[in-house]
Amino acid sequence: MNASLDGSNHSSSRPFCLLDAGYPEALDICLLELIVIVFLTVLIISGNIVVIFVFHCAPLLNHHTTSYFIQTMAYADLLVGVSCLVPSLSLLHYRVTFLPESVICKAFGYVVSVLKSVSMTSLACISVDRYIAITKPLSYNTLVTPCRLRVCILFIWLYSGAVFLPAFFDWGKPGYHGDVFQWCADSWDTWAIFTLFIIIMLYAPAAFVVCFTYFSIFRICQQHTKEINERRVRFSSQEGEAADAQPCPDKRYAMVLLRITSVFYILWLPYIIYFLLESSSVYHSRAASFLTTWLAISNSFCNCVIYSLSNSVFQKGLKRLSGAVCVSCARHRAIFQNS
Repeated sequence: MNASLDGSNHSSSRPFCLLDAGYPEALDICLLELIVIVFLTVLIISGNIVVIFVFHCAPLLNHHTTSYFIQTMAYADLLVGVSCLVPSLSLLHYRVTFLPESVICKAFGYVVSVLKSVSMTSLACISVDRYIAITKPLSYNTLVTPCRLRVCILFIWLYSGAVFLPAFFDWGKPGYHGDVFQWCADSWDTWAIFTLFIIIMLYAPAAFVVCFTYFSIFRICQQHTKEINERRVRFSSQEGEAADAQPCPDKRYAMVLLRITSVFYILWLPYIIYFLLESSSVYHSRAASFLTTWLAISNSFCNCVIYSLSNSVFQKGLKRLSGAVCVSCARHRAIFQNS
């Protein structure tokens, strides 16, 4: 540690970090970057592990076909957290020396981009699933079957992997810019054609599907709520009773998914804007690259928080899991004290 603070050995011993450019106290800035990455990594991994355990311990959650996509999203977000251990280890001086840095950069950028693409397309599939459930409730069980859901999930992974595959053939940098490797930041450039390709094949279709389906869902829910309330008012006026407004049964669940989707695009919007500006050679900043990318990656933790706070069945499953853990801990403590 003392050698890294010497003038001659400082630049060679300390790891590369995006936030050190232009700052005299570079080591403190790199430490701040390490804290941010490690903090997000711990939150993402622990949060999504809890979500996955709750889904396995709460059978009621598996009654919803949407749970297939929620679990897919949770597994993808968990893998995002695991992959974030790579930059954490890099900043802690643990480097993969037997591979060229260019290979590590391309592999890491590809993996993170594919995993986030799986999350994005899963959200789009969730919105389509809810749209079919509300617009075609009688034929929903025949249209959406477990076999078709598994095929759809497999297609999500294969499609996401195929979209970013050209990055290995020097088409340009994919959708990851929070570089902790110097080769990624200095030598791996984004290209406008590849950026446009990713937007056309992934971002734009997913955004259009989500906006269209949720707009249609809420319009249908408002119409159903209005019709139900009119009927209740009509019957209650005939019987002389007060009528209470009843919401659409699917509206609450749609609101949960809408919150997840809204937070997803809010967190990713700064990154997408920076992605476009950098690809067009309009604006380039290492600090903006780091901040926008890790802001987008933080969505992997926000998904599980929003879902756990918004879904009552999930909360019951979480309480059941917490109770089981507490009982197990108390049992082990009693055995330890008796022994």
